[in-house]
Amino acid sequence: MEQKFFNNRFSWLLLFVLISFLGSVDAYKNYTVGDSLGWFDNLEKPHVNYDKWVARKNFSLGDFLIFNTDNNHSVIQTYNFTTYKKCDYDNALDNDTLQWSSADPSSTSSYPVSIAVPLRKVGATYFFSSDYDGEQCKNGQHFKINVMYGQGLPRSLKDPSDDDSLAPISPISGDEESAPDTIVPASFDHPHEVSTDDSPEPSNSVSLSIFSKFLGTQLNWILVVLGFAFSIC
Repeated sequence: MEQKFFNNRFSWLLLFVLISFLGSVDAYKNYTVGDSLGWFDNLEKPHVNYDKWVARKNFSLGDFLIFNTDNNHSVIQTYNFTTYKKCDYDNALDNDTLQWSSADPSSTSSYPVSIAVPLRKVGATYFFSSDYDGEQCKNGQHFKINVMYGQGLPRSLKDPSDDDSLAPISPISGDEESAPDTIVPASFDHPHEVSTDDSPEPSNSVSLSIFSKFLGTQLNWILVVLGFAFSIC
């Protein structure tokens, strides 16, 4: 009787520890922008609503945003509220705006494009499509999020030059005058910084296989230990 009571207590304790561990493994998330509707303007997909998609989501350092779109839409990331409101990056400040993907005017047909964007700065972050003189942005293809510190950046996203700029700070409101610098790790296929002198080039998406591989390994070990714990009860 006492042995069975001890085994039950041990199993519940072990289960609690494993659940807590699983929560820490699942700290970093991948968010598919627009879910099944993808990244498009309201003229192409009238039912898409990115404000509604953002609602009740908690974004943290190390998370990825996955933009599923086509070669007729771009992905612009900026920390500059003025740039975001204008739907135009022509006069963007140095190091505060990144173009992850751009339209391909030479293409005679559309083809699917998928872009993975890591969240690497705490505070307000804005996204929009700048194509066709901002028409797509003005027709709903834009949103803003607030990135929290969370677990901090994983080692795979850190750059040797990272410093205290990634420490926890208060959320940045949308109309702040200053914007944080953008730091891109050397391991990325770099998006290029927006400049009025450079023509835009499409960027490749960031591979997420390392995250899924790590998570799958941890889950396998958790299932093995759980099976052993309940077998001795």
